[in-house]
Amino acid sequence: MNNTAYQSDISAIRDRAREHVENGAVTDGYQANRESVVDMLNSALATELVCILRYKHHYYMASGINAQVAADEFLEHAEEEQTHADALATRIVQLGGVPDFSPKGLQDRSHSEYVAATTLSAMVKENLIAERIAIDSYKDMIRYLGDDDPTTTGVLEEILAVEEEHADDLAGLMKSDS
Repeated sequence: MNNTAYQSDISAIRDRAREHVENGAVTDGYQANRESVVDMLNSALATELVCILRYKHHYYMASGINAQVAADEFLEHAEEEQTHADALATRIVQLGGVPDFSPKGLQDRSHSEYVAATTLSAMVKENLIAERIAIDSYKDMIRYLGDDDPTTTGVLEEILAVEEEHADDLAGLMKSDS
């Protein structure tokens, strides 16, 4: 670690803050390609929306001996995916973009698929597949950003941790179903 005290040119920071004030949270120090990041976040948003829809469908359609345990898990995951969607939409707006909630082309923009499934075990399996897709997708996004956008990276890392928890929950349900 550097032994000198932290110093910053506050006057220069103040001047930069006044310049391009219409850019909101995005300052001259922003390193990433904003358009590319917004596009990437909109695909993540689409993925979360598809996951919400799939989880909600599975919540209502779950039946069988272990249905209540699985249905409760599906509902909890749907609610957490909604939180992810909200965080992504908020970050898109902070970057000066427009969150794409349009149902038109939603499936095409999503990394995961909407698979209704007809049995409880198939529902658990499809949700686990979707979570594994999300995990790899978020890891790729984090690698892509590197150090260029620490705020977006932080948002994605928080989402990734929950997606990994979801995958673990679903893997546990698959084991209890065997």
